[in-house]
Amino acid sequence: MEYLYEYGLFLARAVTVVAAILLVVGGVVALGQRHKGQPRGHIEICKLNDRYEQIGDALRAAIVEPEVHKAELKARHKAEKAAAKASKRRAKNQENTSESDRNRLFVLNFDGDLRAGATDQLREEISAVLPQVGEGDEILLRLESPGGLVHGYGLAASQLKRITDAGARLTVAVDKVAASGGYMMACVGQRIIAAPFAVLGSIGVLAQLPNFHRLLKKHDIDFELMTAGEYKRTLTLFGENTDKGREKFIEDLETTHGLFKAFVAENRPALDIDRVATGEIWYGRDALDVGLVDALQTSDAFIQEQLRERDVFEVKYVQKKHWQEKLGMAAEGAIERGLLKIWQHDRGPHI
Repeated sequence: MEYLYEYGLFLARAVTVVAAILLVVGGVVALGQRHKGQPRGHIEICKLNDRYEQIGDALRAAIVEPEVHKAELKARHKAEKAAAKASKRRAKNQENTSESDRNRLFVLNFDGDLRAGATDQLREEISAVLPQVGEGDEILLRLESPGGLVHGYGLAASQLKRITDAGARLTVAVDKVAASGGYMMACVGQRIIAAPFAVLGSIGVLAQLPNFHRLLKKHDIDFELMTAGEYKRTLTLFGENTDKGREKFIEDLETTHGLFKAFVAENRPALDIDRVATGEIWYGRDALDVGLVDALQTSDAFIQEQLRERDVFEVKYVQKKHWQEKLGMAAEGAIERGLLKIWQHDRGPHI
């Protein structure tokens, strides 16, 4: 009991310290908002065909005789020049000819955290790419996320819906994990590919939090929580939780789970949703068997295949940050990781 008492006091102190740090961090970050009206970021574009070609040339130069490599480069340049001339002739002879005879693949990346913080970058990237997508073009999203807050991943999935609603082709590649909120995003794609040992599924909702009411009561510490509205707060950290509050909280979780299931079923109608919406996870091969994915393939293999027939562009939105924001984000990230290690929870429900 003495150990539990000490541990409870430690957690209470931790909450107080974290709250104080967050106030300081918030003030520091606010200092960086003075130039809020100015452009905060820009789009960076890398043509992956050129990148892989340069890598291949470097390797080829190291493993073959210099004369052979030189002859290969000369032959390739000659072929590229001839293809460029042919393309120009076709453009002159045909009206409304596209700028390139090759279709394009646009590659986006999403590395998800608890709050789906990369959604802002995803929004900007989609806004930049969508007007450029033509017939036969495709968007590939390389997605990695174990899930997080419902509203954060709901917005991220809605951003992806902009692609499919516009009639563009979206493929989602999962190399490591797309679970819970991550799978909510993945299911929007018309096609999902995954590495054999990628983790997918976890179509469920969870929420957990400690309660210090008995510890406070033991030391004659009162905690007052004032609300307007019967269910403004159902469960608390420091107040006394009731059976009625617990029932309402569980009811809210079930409602969220129902919305989650309906969203997945709408985007992947062939799924047996009752079978997969149990909160379980599946590795790639098993995920293929139950219909969570359409093929087993890494994102690298998919891109390598596309290089032969398409121009492949990696698109990334880079946001400029002031030093105050960088400091605040670093501190906030450290606090978040620390809290996750201690409690493994957040105040809101998780998917």
